[in-house]
Amino acid sequence: MFVYADNAATTAVSPKVVEAMLPYFTEVYGNPSSLYSVGQKAKEVLEESRERVAKVLGASPREIYFTSGGSEADNQAIISAARIGEKKGKKHIISTKFEHHAVLHTLQALEKEGFEIELLDVHSNGVVSAQQVADAIREDTALVTIMYANNEIGTIQPIAEIGAVCKERGVLFHTDAVQAVSHVHIDVKEQNIDMLSISAHKFHGPKGVGVLYARGGIVLTNVINGGAQERGKRAGTENLAGIVGLTVALEDVVAHIDETNEKLEKLQDRLIEGLSKIPYSELNGDRNLRVKSNVNFCFEGIEGESLLLLLDDKGVAVSSGSACTSGSLDPSHVLLAIGRPHEVAHGSLRVSLGEDATEEQVDYIIKSVSEVVEYLRGFSPFWGDLVSGKRPHVFAEHTVA
Repeated sequence: MFVYADNAATTAVSPKVVEAMLPYFTEVYGNPSSLYSVGQKAKEVLEESRERVAKVLGASPREIYFTSGGSEADNQAIISAARIGEKKGKKHIISTKFEHHAVLHTLQALEKEGFEIELLDVHSNGVVSAQQVADAIREDTALVTIMYANNEIGTIQPIAEIGAVCKERGVLFHTDAVQAVSHVHIDVKEQNIDMLSISAHKFHGPKGVGVLYARGGIVLTNVINGGAQERGKRAGTENLAGIVGLTVALEDVVAHIDETNEKLEKLQDRLIEGLSKIPYSELNGDRNLRVKSNVNFCFEGIEGESLLLLLDDKGVAVSSGSACTSGSLDPSHVLLAIGRPHEVAHGSLRVSLGEDATEEQVDYIIKSVSEVVEYLRGFSPFWGDLVSGKRPHVFAEHTVA
């Protein structure tokens, strides 16, 4: 059996999306900036897509900018807010310790320019409170950027409450919603979101295309210079086929959020219950405040890399953290942020189910993980030290979900 359970890394493009994209490779292939008819037809489709995306997010079309993905959107949002604040003498930015690296690395670059970056602690359940944000905001705060749902442990943040705090204090608020938009209902106006980032390949759209929502009145700083595309704020000929694919995928996934979540919640419960029976294992992140597709566990006495490779041999495709850092030997910064010690953070497993997942597949994941963990512990010196009492266990023998 083959089970793909790494949908937080990327998803398969749906047949419906592929079909919608095809005409824009071979029929309506004009450059939207061109004045002749095939170019103007492309421009009509581009603007129609912008309107449709805006409707899904509760925005206006002029607030939607198409990008190459979530990382670019994150970069442009953060850099734009920083420049706006800088002009007003505000150079304090608030974020969290478990953001995606597209956010953290952008903040590090700004820190080298003299911005003060404050990364909030994350509670052990993987949630940051609105009160933490309120307590951290200062007169010179230019931006609060906090992800909607964590890419590794799936925990959902109180975005509407954080947005309300930022609005009351007059501070721009950006959220990386790449992992959230296919799992929670988003309305940027109701939730007081000033800027938001999404990426198509996380919800059965194509890779290489994303969206930055920026509330009207926010002046964006260009991160790609050249032509006058995207109202002069994002140069480069628009990826029309990709934008059409993103639009169709977004409309489709959002229309089915509730029924998908109902199905996935049952599978999530089944998976958590099964993995919790493995001795000295523990779920990472809040049991309930998480996207319904995500299950993230730590197992004492093993290395995540070995776990993944052996699971791959059994036909189970999962990850040991975010896809963007899967080649790193360092423990997950997300797990360290919620208080997991290094030796436990190394032995993590992220399972992210798709809406087509079945009970049979979940049971196969549980069986495979149980077998591989037992096998790896069988020749692990570290596990031997734990069993002999030379080292103390971090977790209880069994975790009750």
